[in-house]
Amino acid sequence: MKNKALIDALNQQKTLPLADLTQLIATADEQDRQYAADMAAEISRSRFGRDIYTRGIVEFSNYCKNDCYYCGIRRGNRQLERFRLTDQQIMDCCQVGYQLGFRTFVLQSGEDMYFTDERMTAIIRAIKGRFPDCAVTLSLGEKERSTYEKYFAAGADRYLLRHETANSQHYARLHPPALTLANRMRCLRDLRDIGFQTGCGCMVGSPYQTAENLAEDLLFMADFKPHMVGIGPYLPHRDTPFRDMPPGSVEQTLLMLSLTRILLPSVLLPATTALGTAQQDGRILGILAGANVIMPNLSPLDVRQQYELYDGKLGIHSDAREGAELLQKQVATIGYRLLIDRGDYRD
Repeated sequence: MKNKALIDALNQQKTLPLADLTQLIATADEQDRQYAADMAAEISRSRFGRDIYTRGIVEFSNYCKNDCYYCGIRRGNRQLERFRLTDQQIMDCCQVGYQLGFRTFVLQSGEDMYFTDERMTAIIRAIKGRFPDCAVTLSLGEKERSTYEKYFAAGADRYLLRHETANSQHYARLHPPALTLANRMRCLRDLRDIGFQTGCGCMVGSPYQTAENLAEDLLFMADFKPHMVGIGPYLPHRDTPFRDMPPGSVEQTLLMLSLTRILLPSVLLPATTALGTAQQDGRILGILAGANVIMPNLSPLDVRQQYELYDGKLGIHSDAREGAELLQKQVATIGYRLLIDRGDYRD
């Protein structure tokens, strides 16, 4: 074990110098990763027991105005069949999820200008009206502060906006010039200031990423103190400029999950769909590395394949009930259970 002292110091101090974090990430061996995972899982159990929060994702539009170089639903992908769910279809997805025990719905889409502030706030109000005991999380990308304020006033509780990388030069290599890290950070600050439970996160192994970039991500999150953090491996999509780039490693993703849990003991930390796509038992390994949230898909089966951010996405062939039952069995094998609860952030 090369880095036990650094992992222990991170746990005690909740920070490390950039050089030390970079060394830890760059040189961690299997024993280091297991030591960090065991520590993170114990921290998670001390806060949440063996309960895993669930969030039902409704992917309601794959139209997007942006052209991010890694993303399968990028504007420039001419091979993609586009779709939008109707308001009624969105409500039907939430109804199915409610019957299955979900008490948080995550509305996710590309940055689709069809969904104006008026349309989106009407959807939020309808969901909160029918399911008043449920939380609504939005993952709709970058907006003006006034738009975020309208979402919050309509009843949205949380907003997930991955920062993707905390290094502006790296950010510029993943996105066209119209998108900047400065604006992404402005959005995150606005969301937190408005009162949202706010989530950020990064891709592990994204093109041109270095160990120092990942260390910068951890230091940013330690300073920002998000309520939620979404971390998954980069997975290429066949119809993007990065189609031939190698995927991020499961091992390094699990290490980043563990280090995030050690840094932020109370954070809501999903074992992501991307992790489960990269490796069959990825989500279970994520829980054993400190994650405490799973986000099954509630979208209609006939559109799931069109919301393919990366190749081979998990869960596009199982309906919501089948997916929930399978997850329940999987987490039970390691002594955990899926919880019927909103799963709000608690410090």
